Amino acid sequence: MRFIATTVTLLTLIFTSAPVSGAFLSPFAQNQNLSSNRPAPIPAEARRVRRPYASQLNPSRPLRTPATPAPRPNCAAVCVIDPYNGNVLYGYNANTRRQVASTQKIITALCVCDTKDLDKVVTIKASDRLAPPIRLNLRAGEQYTRRDLLQAMLTGSFNDVAVSLARDCAGSVDAFVDRMNARAKRMRMYNTHFKNPNGLPAQQYSTAYDMALAACYAYNNRTIRSMINIPAYEFRRNNGSVRIIRSTNRLIYTHPWVHGMKTGYTNLAGKCLISCGSSNGRAVIVVVLGSTSRKIWGESLKYLRWALGDV
Repeated sequence: MRFIATTVTLLTLIFTSAPVSGAFLSPFAQNQNLSSNRPAPIPAEARRVRRPYASQLNPSRPLRTPATPAPRPNCAAVCVIDPYNGNVLYGYNANTRRQVASTQKIITALCVCDTKDLDKVVTIKASDRLAPPIRLNLRAGEQYTRRDLLQAMLTGSFNDVAVSLARDCAGSVDAFVDRMNARAKRMRMYNTHFKNPNGLPAQQYSTAYDMALAACYAYNNRTIRSMINIPAYEFRRNNGSVRIIRSTNRLIYTHPWVHGMKTGYTNLAGKCLISCGSSNGRAVIVVVLGSTSRKIWGESLKYLRWALGDV
């Protein structure tokens, strides 16, 4: 699998996982189908942005609550949090239970990383293809490493890939969901319950605050943080064809201080976005739930800028 550089240099990924504990994790404790192998051109907006190396994404200065009031929300729920100490700078309906759509793939990614065997080969099964769109449409019998599939899921938000990873890591999707809920409890996500690894059907829920906690753990996992920081990469199929998978997070194309995280959408959940950014040695995570297509990007940006103050 070959990653696409957004500038003249390739992003070097550091594949290590942060440990899990019952308390908050401290960092100091731890598209397009192609018929040939020729990659599609990278979007112009992606080429303009120099992405930081993973080793540069290690701010250590704690955030202070800005002197100016937080912007007025135009969404259902918001949580702004420091990813290193768990300090909440702002919340709006942050403890209200609601659906969070594909943003819960962050917990799926954490559970996959918990296996500590990302180079294990996964064989795709026909049942994996029954997942609802968006799908990568891999064929039964194809084989890819967990690492390749994890990158595809985080970048392109493919639901069939989430199912393949869940089944392979735990033996069945149901067993994997049990792991997700157990991990949520360890992360003190007390208003959260999952039913599947992709977030689409109803009868599952979380909150802006709980998802902010999960995002903090993901941000402090260097494997996940490296993967979410990639605007586009080449996914090579077993038959030799290549698909360029582009990030669903538009912000990382045009804002070099934004490091991505996870998007989500269903009719019931609305537009959801977990985003993270850093500047001058400080970092912030913003969770926006229940927004609209037109407002979601600006909604996230205004809280990122409010928290960081100098971007």
